[in-house]
Amino acid sequence: MKTVLRVANLAVRAALLVIVAVVTFTQRWPGTWQFAVVIAAVAVSTVQLVLWAPADLCESVRLRYASLLPYALAAVAVMCSLAAATWTGGELEAQAVIAVLIAASETSLAAGLGVVGLGILASALTGLWGANAIATLEHPALLAVAWTVGYNLRARQARAEQSAALLAKADQLREEQAKVAALDERARIAREIHDVLAHSLGALGLHIQAAQAVLTKQHDEARAVELLDQARRMATDGLNETRRAVHALRGEIRPLPDGLAELSAEHQRRHGARVTFEVSGEPRPLPPDAGLALTRTAQEALVNTAKHAPHQPVCICLDYADAHTSLAVTNHVGEDASGDHEPELATVNGGYGLAGMRERLLLVDGTLSAGRNGSDWAVVARVPW
Repeated sequence: MKTVLRVANLAVRAALLVIVAVVTFTQRWPGTWQFAVVIAAVAVSTVQLVLWAPADLCESVRLRYASLLPYALAAVAVMCSLAAATWTGGELEAQAVIAVLIAASETSLAAGLGVVGLGILASALTGLWGANAIATLEHPALLAVAWTVGYNLRARQARAEQSAALLAKADQLREEQAKVAALDERARIAREIHDVLAHSLGALGLHIQAAQAVLTKQHDEARAVELLDQARRMATDGLNETRRAVHALRGEIRPLPDGLAELSAEHQRRHGARVTFEVSGEPRPLPPDAGLALTRTAQEALVNTAKHAPHQPVCICLDYADAHTSLAVTNHVGEDASGDHEPELATVNGGYGLAGMRERLLLVDGTLSAGRNGSDWAVVARVPW
C-alpha cells in the first residue's frame, strides 16, 4: 500500500511538471535572460524528479541517499522561485511549493527550514528586476504555508509510527504475559498432581506391598484382607481428594475450616490417633491459592505425624489474626524420641516434605516454620490474609 501511494505521488508530480513546462514554453518570451532562468528551473526540477524517483520507490535507496535530498530540493526551490518572478514563469511557483512541502515532510527540521528560507530569499531578490509587490509577497507566503503543511504531515506520521510501535509492544507484552500465565498454570497443575496422586498412590502401593508380604511370607489371610481393605479406602479417599483438587484448580475450593475439619476426622479414622481441631478469630474467605497452600500443609503435616509419631495425639489450630492467617499442626513425639523423624518432613513416597510446603507458601508470600517444641513437633504456616 505504501509503495502504491509513492508511485501515485511520483506520477502526479511528473504530470504536473510536464503541464507546467508545456504552459511555460508555449508563451511569448519578453527577454533572453528570463528564458534562461525558466529553462534552468525546469531542468533542475526535472533532474531532481528523475534522479530521486528510485529513492521514492525503494526504501533502501532512500536511506542511502537521504543526505542529498535537502540540497536537490533547495536548488529546485531557489530556481523555481526566481523563475516565478518572470513574466512567463509564474507556473513554476507550483514546483517551488512542492519542493518546500517535500523538504518539510521528509527531511529534518533544520533542512526543511533551510529550503524554505532559501526559497523566500530568492523570491525577495526578484524585486531587483522589477517583480511586482503582490508577487513578491505572495510567493513567500505560499512557501511558508507549504512548509507548515509539510511539517504537520511529518509530525502526524511520526505520531502514527509511534502509536504503531506502542501497539506492537503492547501486543508483545500481552503475549509474554499469556506465556507466563500458562507456565504458572502448568506449575500449579503439576503441584496438584504431585500432592494428590503421588501421595495417594504411594500410600496405596505400600499397603498393597504389605498385603502381598503378609500373604506370601506369613500366610495371614485375615491381616492381608485388612490391609487390602485399608488400601481400598485409600483409593476411595484418593479419588475424593483428586476431585477436591480439580475443584481447587477451578477456584471452587471449599471453606478452609470445613476442609481442615474433614482432614482431621479422616486422619483420626484412618490412623486411630486423636485429632483436635480448633479455630480462633473471625473466619474470613481467603484467596484460593492461599487456602489451598494451608490445606496442603496440614495434609502433609498429618502424613508425617502418622509416619514418625503414629497413634500420638495431634492438635490443629487455625488462627484468623488481624494481619494474617496461620495454621499450626502440633503432635507429641516424646522427650526421648529419636531424632530420625525431625530433619525431613517426608511423605510416604519420600518426595514432597518441607521443601514442597515452603514452595507453596512462598508463592502466596507466606512463611513456614517446623521444629521441636519441648516434647512436641510443630509445623506453623502463615499467609498474609
